[in-house]
Amino acid sequence: MFLLAATTASYWPFVVLAVSVAFIIVAISVLRMHAFLALVLAALLACLLAGNQSWDVVQKDGKVKAMPALVGAVEMVSKGLGDSARDIAISIALAAIIGMCLMESGGADKVVRRFLAFFGEKRAGWALLWSTFILSAPIFFDTMFMLMVPLAMALRMRTGKDYTLYLMAICCGGTVTHSMTVPHPGPVAVVDSLHLNVGESLVGGMVIGAITCFFGFLFSKWLNARTEVPLRASGGVSLDDLKGISGKAESELPSFFWSITPVLLPIILISLTTVFELANSGAKSGAAWGVATVNAFGGQQGFDAVRGWVDFIGHKNIALIIGALISVGVLAKQRGFGLKKIESLMGPPLETACMIILITSAGGAFGYALRSAGVGTAVADLAKTYSLNLILLGWVVAAVVRVAQGSATVAMLTAASIMAPMLADGKLGCHPIYLFTAIGFGAMFCSWMNDSGFWVVNRLSGMTEKETLRTWSLLVTADAVIGLLVTLVLSKVLPMV
Repeated sequence: MFLLAATTASYWPFVVLAVSVAFIIVAISVLRMHAFLALVLAALLACLLAGNQSWDVVQKDGKVKAMPALVGAVEMVSKGLGDSARDIAISIALAAIIGMCLMESGGADKVVRRFLAFFGEKRAGWALLWSTFILSAPIFFDTMFMLMVPLAMALRMRTGKDYTLYLMAICCGGTVTHSMTVPHPGPVAVVDSLHLNVGESLVGGMVIGAITCFFGFLFSKWLNARTEVPLRASGGVSLDDLKGISGKAESELPSFFWSITPVLLPIILISLTTVFELANSGAKSGAAWGVATVNAFGGQQGFDAVRGWVDFIGHKNIALIIGALISVGVLAKQRGFGLKKIESLMGPPLETACMIILITSAGGAFGYALRSAGVGTAVADLAKTYSLNLILLGWVVAAVVRVAQGSATVAMLTAASIMAPMLADGKLGCHPIYLFTAIGFGAMFCSWMNDSGFWVVNRLSGMTEKETLRTWSLLVTADAVIGLLVTLVLSKVLPMV
């Protein structure tokens, strides 16, 4: 195996990718293997096929230790899984608690009733789309989806239809901002690599993203007409419970303020960290608004002191703890439950959250294994050998890396590092904001089983793997293509060079 890898070094990573992907498809769809086990085995297979004589594994003390090929492969998979779990475990567990409390207390149904009263049933999907698009600008997609999915479930229970549409509206709004707006890590990296102005990236990303969301929602309606996803018990809340809550009188539900607060307050707190970060960056670059904001706190020292507290309460885990505590309080007051009863209600959603964490982390391990096996580097080298339209090339590179290893952020980082030197030749022919959006849309392309977002949507929505592939995967692929087309058209009509 090592000899074969050495003699076909430039192509071997693609063989690793093809074999490991085929293994996942066969294991899950044919052998009916559990997704967690299939992904872990695929990650291990990718590391073994990479043909490394040894692996440099980061230890607990931060030191790097070279390990033999076989043992090192196991350690690399463990590291990838652990790193993914570190980033998502607490957030997913807390979001599961918030979701359960919103459903049990009737808070989600209250928000849905107000939505329907204001927008009307026919525009409920549009309301979810634009609410998610705006609110998710500073929020990671998985966190936003976990907070919004109870509303989709309550809407489906109340209207009796269009569950696919409601889910896809949330997915459409959340994924576009994840790839288009600072402070998400992917856009931050691309803005830095391409030396873009943050304000220009925000305006360009939101405008082009909004156009894409509009057409993406139309595609969601097309999916909804062809793929009916039934409402299934999820997060520890049974269908009987949902039916009972949706049949209650308005007076038996919590107030709208306390119903929306567990969702909205974490978003506001997390957003505050973004405001302070941008103000600090603006002040350092000499921007008038940034300097004025820092001076409003008595100078840099006072600003930094306040920012320390803002960063603390705005950390996603702390913000979600606050939201979870409020949701528990709303449930206790509305239903008259004691702590023992609430504790028993938390069991099922936390069990569901644990399964989501395991599967999502296994997907992260698989993506990490592919990166360690050199798939991303091989794709980057291949991209440099072809001369294409730079906007199209940026999209293609990001798309291929995304499909190969699952992470939109890594896809954007890789594509930006490849495309940045090419801008020096002045061959772009339009404002670099269009290359920024092209890379972002390419990084959305074809989310499947090596993407943690796939499993978050799959498990929290109650969809099967097949339904997730037929809805979520098709939607993000359509959005990626639509976004590219919008970018190409605007780069010709409004080049702004």
